[in-house]
Amino acid sequence: MQNLIIDQFHPCNIPNPLSRQSTINFRCDPERLLVQPELSVLENDLPLNTQLTLELAGPREKLFFDPPQVKAALVTCGGLCPGLNAVIRGLVMQLWHLYGCQCIEGIRYGYQGLGLQGEEPFQLTPDLVSGLKEVGGTLLGSSRGTPPTSELVDTLVRRNINMLFTIGGDGTMRGAQALWEEIRRRGLNIGIIGIPKTIDNDIPWVRRSFGFDTAVAEAVKAINVAEIEAKGMPNGIGIVKLMGRHAGFITATACVASGNANLCLIPEVPFSLQGENGVLALIERRLKARHHAVIVVAEGAGQDLVQGEGFDASGNAKLGDIGLYLKQKITEYFKDSPLNVGIKYIEPSYLIRSAPPTASDQLYCDQLARAAVHAAMAGKTGMLLGNWNGRITHVPIHMLAGKSHKVNPHGELWFSVRENTGQPAVIG
Repeated sequence: MQNLIIDQFHPCNIPNPLSRQSTINFRCDPERLLVQPELSVLENDLPLNTQLTLELAGPREKLFFDPPQVKAALVTCGGLCPGLNAVIRGLVMQLWHLYGCQCIEGIRYGYQGLGLQGEEPFQLTPDLVSGLKEVGGTLLGSSRGTPPTSELVDTLVRRNINMLFTIGGDGTMRGAQALWEEIRRRGLNIGIIGIPKTIDNDIPWVRRSFGFDTAVAEAVKAINVAEIEAKGMPNGIGIVKLMGRHAGFITATACVASGNANLCLIPEVPFSLQGENGVLALIERRLKARHHAVIVVAEGAGQDLVQGEGFDASGNAKLGDIGLYLKQKITEYFKDSPLNVGIKYIEPSYLIRSAPPTASDQLYCDQLARAAVHAAMAGKTGMLLGNWNGRITHVPIHMLAGKSHKVNPHGELWFSVRENTGQPAVIG
């Protein structure tokens, strides 16, 4: 049985100020969500209390922290993602107006801002963040990498911070876990709450990360543009490279949503260029039949064909450029062909990352922010907000270690891609 119990400070005996609202529905910790809802107790002869469950998010009736005495801090780390500012706004509004916490610091440029050489934090207020919901980027700035954990905790102690909200991807969550371990080792009452941010949608225990809806919508625009460009010339080929280092969720979902992709390539499904059903032969058959083709590829696809060098500041291996590699190989393949192809190459990554969030993502960011503040005030710590079977949940950060969320090559999403593109199960 995996340990999905959330760490918590005790005792929690401060009445929640939200109790003044007669319509509030408080959550109790024993209310939990089955990880596997399609369950037959009779078949496996296991009682429900032995099944894997997740703690549900929401306000608690009793708090550990006294809200007016709290000093909170927010930090955004890693690459940009639609919705970062919406989360910042949601956190500040919830802390200030719902809980009466009016001492909120914005940490500049990721974990670097908590280091000894970091810039001075600034105060966050409702007036400062009120217009952020529809703005791309992050008011706080961001960075990759982190100073020594002990140095970061020293800064939290020196600034009398009671709770830190970390907004970022898997590297940020690893940093948050290290922070919590050091805080626990020192016996400090500083809450660490993670709000997962990954435009690739690849964090485990999070079925949908904020910004993903926006990323897909923007990616669809790029695919549709590629199709228009490809149709605008004889034997035109449009190549679109999208985000997705290790998971092809954006690429696969955008291909289905657009309906204009003829070949979808993702990291989870190996492929080769050569052979009867290789990428090059598939493109040639498509051109002979329809006189245009659109190929959509995730940045992490086909890394066995290209060579990346070194690592970035977060410790991630740098990828080879599969998009330009495909363009080069397709150009070489058709160089002496009577088809006389033309290629348009589109890489909209930065346009997507910096895009303002859709209304759906704005609503979701607000929901995550409110759940994060509820959890922090109740003394929950060492956790992140999950999304499971349509519900917001609490997940111990340590559950992310060594795990990833990827497209299932035998699942419904990939089957939908193949139905839309008509591509074979094995490419190459």
